[in-house]
Amino acid sequence: MSNWLHNLPVPWLTLVVFGTTFLVAGLIYLIVMALATGERARWFKGFSPGMLPPLGILFALLAAFVASQVWNDFEQANVALQREASALRAVVLLTSAFPPETRAHLQALVGRHIENTVTQEWPDMAARQASLKMTPASLAEALQTTLALVPRGDGQVIAQRELVAALHSAADARRQRIILSSSGVNWVKWTGLLLEAIAALVGIAFVHCDNRKTAALAMAVFSTTVAVVVVLILSHDRPFTGPISVRPDPLLQVMPERPASR
Repeated sequence: MSNWLHNLPVPWLTLVVFGTTFLVAGLIYLIVMALATGERARWFKGFSPGMLPPLGILFALLAAFVASQVWNDFEQANVALQREASALRAVVLLTSAFPPETRAHLQALVGRHIENTVTQEWPDMAARQASLKMTPASLAEALQTTLALVPRGDGQVIAQRELVAALHSAADARRQRIILSSSGVNWVKWTGLLLEAIAALVGIAFVHCDNRKTAALAMAVFSTTVAVVVVLILSHDRPFTGPISVRPDPLLQVMPERPASR
């Protein structure tokens, strides 16, 4: 699925998916009804109605299989973001154990990391172009600064150790969200799901080929189900892309306050 489809507002995405689904169902209906004449009509009517429940069940199983990956990726993306925000908040709080100059420097680095994440990394993740090769310079500098500190007293020793752990946790959570930004339902799964839906629509048309109104009604009901499933999966398919996606709000909430200018 192309990026423009994932970036559509939900109402427009719904309109496109429903329109495409009903268009395909209409084409199947017209083709089957045009062919359902003479000997072919008897062949079509010979298609057992008992095949429809298995086709519907297979579509439901495939939809559940695809959706489970989507929900899991979306949840993991949220967890990674929350963990990164919590770790950065811990860094900000732990800096209070050090002199003002050190505290201000470390908090400025945290603020720079959050700003770069929101303005640069987030658009790259939305476009699925973020890479682990992109080094978080601010986090790296913050870690180097922390390791270079000469603690005075047991309190600063503990704070330094916790700072290093929090920075490592933030970096690990960042790596996790970047990996998840490239996740999505691959073309094989989409193909299997959509082909199963088409097979079910063809089966419905075969069974009801002698009653066009009943065939149209049954195909419309099933097409609605297919469209709803596709909209739900597409709108959550990529955790950081589209109107329903993971937003950097937790990071902005832990942004250190800038020191007041004198």
